[in-house]
Order: sequence, then structure tokens, then C-alpha cells
Amino acid sequence: MTTPDDEPSYIDYEAFLDPSFSPAAFANTLVLATNNPSDSPLDLSTPLSRVLFDIQEVDSHIDVLTTRSALPLLTHTKRQNDASARIVAEIDTQITALNASYAQLEKDVLQKHAEADQVRNVAARLWETLRLARAVTRCLQLGRQLQVQHSELAPARGKEDHRALVRCTHTLLALRELLASAATPGAEGFGIDRVDAVRSLRDVIITPIVRSVRETAERTIREFSIASSATGSTTTTQTFAQSEEARARTASALTTLYLLSPAAVKGDHRWTPTLMLEALKGYLQSAVKSSSASLLRALASLPTLDRTLAEVSARCQNVVALEAVLEGTKAPEVPGGKGTTTTTNLLQPLLAHLETGSLASYFWRDMAGSLASRVQEMAAKGGTAARTLRANRPTVEKAIRECVIKGSRLPSSVAAAGRGKGKAEGEKEGQWEREVAVMLGSLGGIGSAGR
Repeated sequence: MTTPDDEPSYIDYEAFLDPSFSPAAFANTLVLATNNPSDSPLDLSTPLSRVLFDIQEVDSHIDVLTTRSALPLLTHTKRQNDASARIVAEIDTQITALNASYAQLEKDVLQKHAEADQVRNVAARLWETLRLARAVTRCLQLGRQLQVQHSELAPARGKEDHRALVRCTHTLLALRELLASAATPGAEGFGIDRVDAVRSLRDVIITPIVRSVRETAERTIREFSIASSATGSTTTTQTFAQSEEARARTASALTTLYLLSPAAVKGDHRWTPTLMLEALKGYLQSAVKSSSASLLRALASLPTLDRTLAEVSARCQNVVALEAVLEGTKAPEVPGGKGTTTTTNLLQPLLAHLETGSLASYFWRDMAGSLASRVQEMAAKGGTAARTLRANRPTVEKAIRECVIKGSRLPSSVAAAGRGKGKAEGEKEGQWEREVAVMLGSLGGIGSAGR
């Protein structure tokens, strides 16, 4: 074995320089080489002396090498130090230039960017303020427009302008759409609900007018009447102009309730005009209830039967006239696309809701259903009224038959105007035989006196 400077040495440098060298394994080898594994205690002085001797040998070699190579080492170190000094001086120059360039860049770019970013933020906030101001302005303009339109419903001369109902409704829908977008980022009305003026407008003007418009439309439907009405010994007949005015006023009310109906529930693609359907169903139920009550009283007091049946037929004619109004009124386009529908007129959703083919049929069948049990109760109690009714049953049945047939026809004023022409031409007495049979069947509780 040789030393690093090629002088002979007993130290195995290659073993110590081996990457896999383990001090513990080397010490174990020395101990086993100088002791018997069965000795107790072990003699560690010999391996320790060996290690110390090796260390002295290495130290001696280091001393010899450094003494012999002192000048070259010092020369090399000086060259390294000089090179390092030159590198540091050069780097200092570059760092100074770099710092100067960065300072200029910071002045020319970063500061200007910070200023530009502030300007951008200001511009963005100004734009947001402008957008919100425009939305608030439009909302307030619509609110003012709504007030004017609502005032047209009852002008100073005391005559309602029913067309103002529809105008109010369209304005309300525009306001509803604008306010509904308050929580939608990017929408026209985003954030508009945070403005006090808009909240005041909604609470003080919009909400009361919505209620007023809805109540006016519902009242118009409740008061709908075109057919001739018998009162005492007189008969009141509407003129053609009055009939047309009533039809137009009702069409406006129907359109209003159709448009004001709440939007479909999220996830439900089927939309129905609930406000319109509720008002119409209430009108029909009121007509049926009033007719049933008056006819039941007339059956207990037959001298009033003719007048009562005239009133009942007039109510049914009003129902038929209302059906003609519904059929002749085109379903309006719902702003905002509340729901896809194939409805062409306002009659279709009502017939589907009531599950009937015509309103006249619904009227007579519903009325017969409410009469049957009460007629049976009256017959079960007996008495003069029941006996008189039983004795005059053929006459009563004939009168009811004529009432059903007459009541199922369009009023003369509507037919003269050509409204519901298809219905008028197709109406024959035999068409209503099922309804006649249903009405007569409701009298089954009084027994038969021959027919």
C-alpha cells in the first residue's frame, strides 16, 4: 500500500476511502483480530493502540505533505483569492447596474402600474355606480309610469278604463323582472335592492298597486254578466254596445290575471295561470251555488219556479258567454318565459283544469250534484211541498229541460256579434240531452208521478 504521495505506508487508504466503509464494522474487525471471542473481559487496549497509531501515522503524513508543499499551496490559495476578488469586483459592478436598472424599472413601470391600477379601480367603481344608477332610474321611471297607468283605472269622470289594467300589468311585469335580477351578478338590476329609494318604491307603490290591480280584475270577473236577467216582472237586456264593453273589460281582466300569475316553481317546467283559474273557478262555483240554492227554494214553492229557472238559465248563459270570451281571447306572451305552453286561447287551460269539455256542461253537472242530496232530504221530510212537487213533477221536468237548453245557448247579444259562431251553429237541443238527464236525475228523490 502507498501513501497519497506514492511513499510506502501500511495504512490501507483504499479501505478508508471506500464509500461503503463502516466505522463499527472496522472496529469489530480490530477487536476480533486481537481477542478470542470467548475471552471475558475483552482486551481493548491493543485495538485502541492500533487505531491511535494509525491516526498518528496519518497525522505525520499530513504534516510532511503540508511542509513539503507549503509554497505551492500558498501560491494556489493566493491565486484563488485573487480570482475571487476579481469576481466579486465584477459582480459588484453588475449588481450596482442591476439595482440601478431595477430602480428605473420600478419608477417607470411599477409605480405607474400602481397608479394605473388605482385608476382602473376608480373607473370600475364609477361604471358600477353608473350601471346601478341607470337601473334605479329605470325602476323609478317604471314606478312613475305605473302610478299614471293606475290612476287611469278610475279617472275623474268615474268611468274605468279597463285597458289600463293590461298596461299596468305589463309595467308590473317589467318591474318584477328588474327586481328579481337583484341577486344575479351581471344582470341589469344586480344590487338594486340595496337602494333605499327602490325599497320604498316596492313597499309604498308597487305592492299596493299589484293588490289593487288584482282585486280590480277579480271583481270584474265576479261581476261578469251579459245575458238577460229577470227581476220581478221586468227583464233587463244589455245593448250590443254594453255587451261588447263587458266582453272587452272581462278580456282585459282575464289577461291581467293570466300575466300576474306566479312563475313556475324552480325545477317545474309546467306553468299554469293560477290567478286566472282561481278567479274563474270562483265565478263558476258562485253561479252554481246561487243557482242551486234558488232552485231548491223554488222547488219548495212552485209558483216561483218559472222566475227562478229564468234566473238560472241567465246565469248559465253568462257562463256560456264567458266561455266565448275565453275562447276569443288569445293567450298573451308571458314575459321572461315563465313556461312553455301550446295554449292558443284562455279557454284551454280552464277546461283542462276543470277536466270538462265545456263550461255549460260543468255548470249543469256540478249543479245537479249539489241538488241531488238536498232534494232527497226534502222528499224524506215529506209535507205539502214534497207532495206538490211530486204531483207536478212532469211540469217541473219540462221546465227544467227548457231551462237547460235555453241556458246552454249563447246570449243573443253575443250571438248577434258573431262571437262563438261555431258554438251557435252547432247548438241543437239534442246536444244537451246528457245535461238534461243529469239535472232530471237530481230530482229522483221526489218519486215518480208518471212522465
